[in-house]
Amino acid sequence: MPNIGPLELAIVLVIVLVIFGPKKLPGLGRSLGTGMREFKDSITGDGKNDDRDRAELTAAEATPAEPAREDAKVSGS
Repeated sequence: MPNIGPLELAIVLVIVLVIFGPKKLPGLGRSLGTGMREFKDSITGDGKNDDRDRAELTAAEATPAEPAREDAKVSGS
């Protein structure tokens, strides 16, 4: 497997700069970082919404459903 040295890395960075331009690079880097963070959080199970989701699940389990009435008629064809 070939190693990527500083010269190859510089060439790739120059090509990216030419293709996207200096104005779009910060936005591309920001979106790439956000995407990588979300991917890592989904893989490891870490997240800011875990506590909220767990609270919603607990609340849903705590309120039982209303039992069906025995005198309810079944409509058929």
